[in-house]
Amino acid sequence: MKKHILLPLLSLLLTLPGLAHAQLRKQVPHDAVQVQLSYAPLVKAVAPAVVNVYSRKVIKTAASPFAGDPFFGRLFGRGFFGPQERVQQSLGSGVLVRKDGIIVTNNHVVNGADEWRVVLADRREFEAKLLLSDKQADLAVLKIDTGGEDLPTMPLHLSHEAEVGDLVLAIGNPFGVGQTVTSGIVSALARTDVGASDYSYFIQTDAAINPGNSGGALVGMDGSLLGINTVILSRSGGSNGIGFAIPAAMVARVVDAAVNEDGHVVRPWFGARLQVVDRDLAASLGLDRPHGALVSETYPGGPAARAGVKRGDVVTSIDGHEINSEQGLRFRLATHKIGDTVPLTVIREGAVKKLRLKAHSAPENPRRNETVLDGINPFAGAKIANLSPALAEELSMDEFAKGVIILSVAPRSPASYYGLRAGDILGAVADEPIKTVKDMRRVLDEYDASRRWPVAIKRGNRRIVTTIRLRS
Repeated sequence: MKKHILLPLLSLLLTLPGLAHAQLRKQVPHDAVQVQLSYAPLVKAVAPAVVNVYSRKVIKTAASPFAGDPFFGRLFGRGFFGPQERVQQSLGSGVLVRKDGIIVTNNHVVNGADEWRVVLADRREFEAKLLLSDKQADLAVLKIDTGGEDLPTMPLHLSHEAEVGDLVLAIGNPFGVGQTVTSGIVSALARTDVGASDYSYFIQTDAAINPGNSGGALVGMDGSLLGINTVILSRSGGSNGIGFAIPAAMVARVVDAAVNEDGHVVRPWFGARLQVVDRDLAASLGLDRPHGALVSETYPGGPAARAGVKRGDVVTSIDGHEINSEQGLRFRLATHKIGDTVPLTVIREGAVKKLRLKAHSAPENPRRNETVLDGINPFAGAKIANLSPALAEELSMDEFAKGVIILSVAPRSPASYYGLRAGDILGAVADEPIKTVKDMRRVLDEYDASRRWPVAIKRGNRRIVTTIRLRS
């Protein structure tokens, strides 16, 4: 009987914002039914779709300098100082979203591992295969072989947006103690300053989320998946009631890419530089309030420019959703596939204009031409590439950046010794401007290696101009 009564009562709770103030007064429960209100029927329905994810990686340590020494070999055994293997394990949670064994979790739960094991709520264990690892969204998709059996799943919440104040449950495996359910509400939406991924646009909740909950489910009262729990704000390492989940719209896009697009996510590119509209900027633009994102520059021939977006436009909505930041626009656009047509609203000189943007990927122009430098010079051991919008987006950089970037620096190489770093953009070498990898190789071939090397580098927001002197 309790199950039949619970759902209408929960529906009543969800309609409270529309009730008159007089009806919101606190009341003492007046019968046994109200005292026994419980989330138990909902938990029984959704908990079987939440799994534990175990990641395992074998790390080989370097051999000791005493390896092979006959004295120490006789004393400790021949293999004592040789290379050793150490197993690194991590624990997280995941959610079954398809009955054939497709599981969504966080990228940071599975990243870098060699093996993955999934334990269902009924304690059955499966070896898992990694279909997709998406660092930018901090999502990953695993697949287990069900042998044809249909597993319990949790549907994605895509029919409408969550609202602040909605009741939610968080389900996962905190601290490895076993499956745990906590309750709370949606505390906020569209949180963009968390920094947990390149597409920060999180649902915030006060439902307790702790280490081990990563990859678990944030569940709505209709039993659907609102989001994947991903990060907490905490000074102690435990829950302070400020947790964040990746919305289901992004989860759905990543799952689709894993299953239907060969495990590779290609996201649409907007092709414009945006800035937040604050109070002063809103006043200067004649807006009634600070909202939207101001277009300060468009990329020539990019999707925004082709859609008719111009410098000075204020983007106010995409897909019917209000936009107030570049992160919000990036998130909404990233839930689309390449080739989709996306409705866009802008304010131009006080007039509202409706535009349609064709979703395209960022171009790799020029081609990156990855090259590892060698020879007698301070750049030997550095891997460099031509910057393009595609590479800049991949590296989470300004998509308008141009030039030659250092992708990596080999340990104990001259480039490492002279302080070069991954992410440095080469502006000039030996007083020659460096615009392409070809320019860099020409300078290295022609410049006298015995002389000093004048260098200009952009490192983050700093410009470093120095002279490197080769040491013998």
